[in-house]
Amino acid sequence: MFCWLSRLCRGLSTPTRRTTQLIWSSASRSLVLSSQRKIPELSSFVARTNTCGELRSSHLGQEVTLCGWIQFRRQNIFLVLRDFHGLVQVVIPQDESAASVKKILCEAPMESVVQVSGTVISRPPGQKNPVFSLSKKMPTGEIEIKVKTAKLLNSCKKLPFEIKDFIKKTEALRLQYRYLDLRSVQMQYNLRLRSQMVMKMREYLCNLHGFVDVETPTLFKRTPGGAKEFVIPSREPGKFYSLPQSPQQFKQLLMVGGLDRYFQVARCYRDEGSRPDRQPEFTQIDIEMSFVDQTGVQSLIEGLLQYSWPSDKGPVVVPFPSMPFAEALASYGTDKPDTRFGMKIVDISDMFRNTEVGFLQDALSKPQGTVKAICIRKGAKYLKRKDIESIRKFAADHFNEEVLPIFLKTNENWNSPVAKFIMEEQGSGLVKLLETQEEDVVLLTAGEHKRACSLMGKLRLECADLLEARGVVLRDPALFSFLWVVDFPLFLPKEENPQELESAHHPFTAPHPSDIHLLYTEPHKVRSQHYDLVLNGNEIGGGSIRIHNSELQHYVLATVLKEDVKLLSHLLQALDYGAPPHGGIALGLDRLMCLVTGAPSIRDVIAFPKSFRGHDLMSNAPDSIPPEELKPYHIQVSWPTDAETEKSSSNHPCRSES
Repeated sequence: MFCWLSRLCRGLSTPTRRTTQLIWSSASRSLVLSSQRKIPELSSFVARTNTCGELRSSHLGQEVTLCGWIQFRRQNIFLVLRDFHGLVQVVIPQDESAASVKKILCEAPMESVVQVSGTVISRPPGQKNPVFSLSKKMPTGEIEIKVKTAKLLNSCKKLPFEIKDFIKKTEALRLQYRYLDLRSVQMQYNLRLRSQMVMKMREYLCNLHGFVDVETPTLFKRTPGGAKEFVIPSREPGKFYSLPQSPQQFKQLLMVGGLDRYFQVARCYRDEGSRPDRQPEFTQIDIEMSFVDQTGVQSLIEGLLQYSWPSDKGPVVVPFPSMPFAEALASYGTDKPDTRFGMKIVDISDMFRNTEVGFLQDALSKPQGTVKAICIRKGAKYLKRKDIESIRKFAADHFNEEVLPIFLKTNENWNSPVAKFIMEEQGSGLVKLLETQEEDVVLLTAGEHKRACSLMGKLRLECADLLEARGVVLRDPALFSFLWVVDFPLFLPKEENPQELESAHHPFTAPHPSDIHLLYTEPHKVRSQHYDLVLNGNEIGGGSIRIHNSELQHYVLATVLKEDVKLLSHLLQALDYGAPPHGGIALGLDRLMCLVTGAPSIRDVIAFPKSFRGHDLMSNAPDSIPPEELKPYHIQVSWPTDAETEKSSSNHPCRSES
C-alpha cells in the first residue's frame, strides 16, 4: 500500500547518492556545531511545533503543527509534506465532519504551502514500510500525521519544472527560477553544509584562536597588477571606485594597526569575463596574522579544515604533504597537481642525447630542451585509435607540439615508423625507466621544459578522463588529497613582453630569505614565500608572507615591476610606521564547498550565482540605465559600431548561458 511513498523517496535520492541520505537522516546531527553543543531548536519563534523531518515513534500521541510544501499526493488519501528538514506522510481525513480539511488538502496544487495540525500516530500493523524505518532516506517512515485542521497558506501556480532532483533541468532554467531550484534536496544540503562549515571556521578562528572578524570596504581604488577590476563611477568627474579583488591591502593595514589576527568571510570581485566555472563575485575565507612565518600559516589552515570538516566525509589527516613548485611542474605539469593518481611525467632526455630521430634531436639542441614521457597503464586495452588521434590533435592545436604514442606490445600495428624505431633503439631503456608493462602506452613529447611539462600535464588529465570513461577508477571521489605547493618564483615573464616581469602571486609577496640578494641582480631567479593549498587538483587557497619593509616594497613596485607607486602611497607610508612582519592566506570558499559536496559546478554551492557570461538570469542583471540617471556621474554610453560588435563576437564566441 505504501510502495508509492517508497518510490518517491528513492526518486528523490537517485541523483544525489550519499548526500541525500545524509540530509533526511542526520540533518539534526549535522547541525550540531560541536560535540559539546545541543541540537538547535528549529521551531522556535514560528507557527509550527515541529519540523517535518524530526518526528519519530517517540513522538506518538503528541499534538503537532507542521508547515511545509505539498510534495506528493495519492488518491486523495495521503500526502507527503516537505520542509527543509525532511518529509512526513499526512493522512487526509475522509469523514464528512472534516470535509473542509479534506477540500483544502485535496484541491491545493503541488508545491502549495500548507499548515496542518494533528496527532502523531503509528502506521497500522503490516503497513509500516521497513524500508522507511531502516533506511536513512526517510526516518519518519514509522509514523504519520492524522490531520485535524489545515490551512492553505499560499497556493502554487503551475511550475516551470518539478521540484524533484531526478527531474533534469537545464542550468539556465534553474538560474532563471533560482528560488524554486533552492527547494531541491541537493541545494538545501549544499547551502546548509556551507553555513555549518563557515560557522565552525568562525568558532575555530575567533573563539579558539583569538582572531578578530573585521569588515573591510567594498568601494576602493584601482590596484596595480592582478586580475581586472570592476569600475564604479562616482559623482566627481573622471573619478572612479574599483571593487576589490580581495581585501589584501586592508588586511595588511590592519596588521600595521595592531589588530594582530584578522579574519573575514570576504566578498571579492574580478572582471574576468566569460571564464568557465568562475564567478564575477565570490567569497573568500580571508586571514592575516602578525609575527607569523609560512609554517605557522600552514598549521593554522590545517587545523581550521580539520576542525570544520564534515564528519561524514572522513577525517582530515594533518600535516598536509608539501611539494616545491618546480617538482609539481616537472612531475605533474601544473602548479595544482591532482595527487590521487600516478601517471607522473618522466624526463627521458638522457636516453636520446645521441638519437637519430629528427624532432627529438631538434628539441634537445635548444636551450631548456627536454624529452618527456608519461606511461598510461593498460592504455592499449582501454584507449581506442580515435582517442590517440584526439590526444595528438590537442597537442598540435593548443601547444603546437608533436606527441608520439608508443605501444609496447611487440605485435601492435598502431606504432608509427618513428615509434618502431624508438622501440628498437631505446625500448629496453623505456621499459626499465618507466616500469612499463606489455599493455601500457607511452606518450612522448619534446620541447622547452616548461612547455613540454604543461602539455604532458594536460594530457595526463585528459588520459585520466578517457580511462575513467572506460570504467577505470583513477580518482576516487570520496578521497580528499590535500597538498601544499611552495617555493614559487617571485616573478614571471610577461606573456606580451617576456623581457619584463610581473608578480607570480601579487606585488606584496616577500622574497625567500635565501634569495634576497638575487632581487637586485637576477630577479627572475628569486623564489617567493608564496604557498598554495591544492585539493584534488584544484587550488582552494593561496597566501604568502608579505613585504613589511617600505624600501623593499618600493623597490619591487618601482624598479622590478615598473608600477606607478603613487597608487600605493598609502600602503608604502603605512609600512614606514612600524609595520610588523605579517602573512596570511585566503581560502576560496565556493571552490572548497564545490569539492566537499561533489557538486559539478561552483554555481551549485552559491545561493544566487551568475551565469557563464556573468548574467543574473533571474533578474536580468546587468541592466541598462536611462541617460538622465547617468548624468550625476558625468558619464555616457558609447555604443559600439556594428564592426566592433562583430569583432567582439568573433573574439568571444556565443555560448549558451547553461
